[in-house]
Amino acid sequence: MGSRWTVERVLGLAPDAGAGRAARALARPRQWSALGSNESLVWGRCQGSAREPYQVTVDLNGPAFRCTCPSRKQPCKHGLALLLMWAANDGTVADLDAAADFAQAWAHDRAERSARAAARESGGAPDPEAQARRVAERESLMSAGLDEFERWLFDLVRQGLAGVRRQPPSFWDAAAARLVDAQVPGLAERVRTMGSAVHVRPDWAQYLLAQLGRWYLAVRAWRRRAALPVSTMGDLRAVLGWSRRQDEVLAGERTRDRWWVVGLSQEEDERLLSQRTWLYGEETGEVAVLLDFAAAGGALRVPQVLGSVLDVELALYPGSPPRRALLADEPVVGTGSGYPAPTTVLGAFDLAASWQAGNPWLSRIPMTLGAVTVVPGPGDTDGAVLVDVDDTALVLAPDTDIWPLLAVSGGHRIDLFGEWYDGHLHPCSLASDGRLVSV
Repeated sequence: MGSRWTVERVLGLAPDAGAGRAARALARPRQWSALGSNESLVWGRCQGSAREPYQVTVDLNGPAFRCTCPSRKQPCKHGLALLLMWAANDGTVADLDAAADFAQAWAHDRAERSARAAARESGGAPDPEAQARRVAERESLMSAGLDEFERWLFDLVRQGLAGVRRQPPSFWDAAAARLVDAQVPGLAERVRTMGSAVHVRPDWAQYLLAQLGRWYLAVRAWRRRAALPVSTMGDLRAVLGWSRRQDEVLAGERTRDRWWVVGLSQEEDERLLSQRTWLYGEETGEVAVLLDFAAAGGALRVPQVLGSVLDVELALYPGSPPRRALLADEPVVGTGSGYPAPTTVLGAFDLAASWQAGNPWLSRIPMTLGAVTVVPGPGDTDGAVLVDVDDTALVLAPDTDIWPLLAVSGGHRIDLFGEWYDGHLHPCSLASDGRLVSV
């Protein structure tokens, strides 16, 4: 089987040139242990920045890759390096034919998922006992990982926060990798990003302390999960990174309304484009957000038009407001103008406080402000604020380009929608001449 693979073919699977170069550097047996292969699998352990070696498996029938490292790239450099070694050695990496436990478990899970998918396609019902067993196994793994994470938090606080700025990136990456191993990827991502935040944020100490409190709260809440309300458990699963299947969400709570598309917010990195589409219910007054994802450079599956109105039923994820949602059917798209319920700065903070009281892990809060004036700071962009009719000011994010705001508003009062996070407002859209303009 190895003859079908060449270095060029393996590197052709790399998500980018950097991953290919890193894989070449790792494709040396001295950096690996427990190497082995059989007719369908290649496996091994690679020592990385974490305390324990990463467990790497490649299913040759895909190929499909699985690695316990925290990388978001797929395949990661470890999986590519393992396949490079296997291909270069004519289809072997060692004399071990009995697959390692981690490789066997992953292959078994893949086979089970394939069987379940085939059963769904043929109309077969899922096995409830098997589902319950899988949930129990995951909960046990997560509990062990969160217990270890709690000890890590205690050690960090005991040693003092001042010392964390002297820690290398591996300090945060190793903790995140262990959470990934425990199937807690959402919390792992928050821990990993803290490694840079403590060096670039001027308020790093206050920010770190606040995040440590939220992380510890998640650990404690997980231990009381059986007693939590459904909405709180939904919030907890979101912060831990235990995602829900779309069919599960579509089978749950729904609500129909005419939904105003009042704000779009996009983020893009080297591999992923994501968009949050904020909706306001015309009749219910509820707030919901649609999350869309696409490969970098690709198109979003469900692009929405700012200022449009969607007559559609939404399937709501379990959780506290503002809630994530899915389109439950094909929307009837109309047009609208303005915002349903603009408010003052203090009114917006009252609503934000009630939302955050219900979900302490809420990081992005939608705000619709009415009749605000854009006031530049001393450096045109530094310290720019919005001032409402009560002369209450709200700080704009430092990276806000205020010139489009000033150009459209002409210095007059405007209605504006944005996301509040990290202590600043990040504008998304404003109302001008009866229409919404993206900013």
